[in-house]
Amino acid sequence: MLEASLETLQQAILSGDTSCAAVVEAHLARIEAFDTVRGLGAITFLNPAAPTRAAELDAALARGETPGPLFCAPLLVKDNFDTHDLPTTAGSIALAEHRPEADAFVLARLRAAGAIVLAKTNMGEWAFSPRQTVSSTHGRTVNAYAPARTPAGSSGGTASGVAASFGVAGLGTDTGNSVRGPSAHLGLVGLRPTLGLVSRSGIVPLAWDRDTAGPMARSVRDAARLLDVMAGSDPEDDYTLAADARRAADYTAALDRDALQGRRLAVLWPHADPQDSDLEVTTLFTRALEDLEHLGATLLPAWRVPELDTLLTPEMFCGRFRYDMARYLERLGARAPLTDVAEVLDTGQHSPDVEAGLRRALETAVDRHPGDSNPNCREFAAHEGRQALLAAVTAAMDADAVDALVFPSWRHAPAALETAVEDYRGDNSQGVVPAAGLPAVTVPMGMLWGELPAGLQFVGRRWDDARLLAMAYAYEQGTSHRRPPQGFPPLTP
Repeated sequence: MLEASLETLQQAILSGDTSCAAVVEAHLARIEAFDTVRGLGAITFLNPAAPTRAAELDAALARGETPGPLFCAPLLVKDNFDTHDLPTTAGSIALAEHRPEADAFVLARLRAAGAIVLAKTNMGEWAFSPRQTVSSTHGRTVNAYAPARTPAGSSGGTASGVAASFGVAGLGTDTGNSVRGPSAHLGLVGLRPTLGLVSRSGIVPLAWDRDTAGPMARSVRDAARLLDVMAGSDPEDDYTLAADARRAADYTAALDRDALQGRRLAVLWPHADPQDSDLEVTTLFTRALEDLEHLGATLLPAWRVPELDTLLTPEMFCGRFRYDMARYLERLGARAPLTDVAEVLDTGQHSPDVEAGLRRALETAVDRHPGDSNPNCREFAAHEGRQALLAAVTAAMDADAVDALVFPSWRHAPAALETAVEDYRGDNSQGVVPAAGLPAVTVPMGMLWGELPAGLQFVGRRWDDARLLAMAYAYEQGTSHRRPPQGFPPLTP
């Protein structure tokens, strides 16, 4: 199962070389052999129904039934996606007994396509931290490549688990960094789709106006295969009303090794400024730019969006966690474990790391939309500042015929666990991308000091996810930087 792609697994099953039951058993064996033993801390709950579901898929294949496009894809799911058969805690002991009645919208689609929820993964408590992955339910997740370093947050459990081949791919959520940041630190492909392409209903929110789910995989093709199923309109998420009309018919169809030929890529400044980067990151990025040119792209160096500093202000971010959590809890009805996250402070059911964030949440109302009193809290389509930023980025790209922006996903190496908060720096994912609702994908661009992954980020225009993935695929295929972490070898049969 080490580094296996979904296509490899499915071909082996269809040819009779293995079975879905054996695939699931092998991945569960890897989790048992490595997760706790090596102190990785990626997995929170194993799904006891996974072997049964695998047997059902094998039986369906034996009957000659047409399998779904993701049949027998063993997935690792961040613990803020509602799962009808497992707890959903969002990393908080306040939700330790929370068992939703139904799956999140995107998870239901994935299961209907034949994917198997193998396990839930650890996450930063309430998804607050981009720095590290620490929860009050399951403790700390470490970086699979370097156990003394952080996997970033908050989807670090999925990132380390997929990197160690505990599942073929996984799901994360990204409010500002949390798919792309951990994916970059773990040598994965991590996609933040166009805001509105993928539903968020049934996912514990952090900031509804920025949250999105995204695939995390060891290859662009596997990420695209998940997106094929995840993308689409959901009546319960009005951000996605245009998704069916704007999505690609098939995100894998656009994948082409020559997709960078003739493309114009802008090196986004100051995200690529070597004066504010580790020397080794700059070295890898310089090589990445050379590779992009070799693969047929034209580069625009030190490219800037005019007046970006004026348009992208800290005030543009809205702290609406309390309000959005209240809406999520309302959906649960009588099964809701609480009605207001303020109760978490009252009961003390939280780790010290998130107390300050919870107290900030108390500054906002639980029953009044924050946009009613603060223009910076209006929904994305009605947010004048964010729409102005989107228009400025798009106009600048149009003026120079830019197909995508590129920069290092992190300008610095993963921080040590003990100083993950103090040494948090170089996160390039938080700024223009989530604020403007743009799609972005990180792809491995090499190893720092030969042992720690670094990521290259591509940013595209809204709804241009297919072309973005195609360019990422061309770079991935032209460089082959993905390396598995040491310490998680194949298991002996």
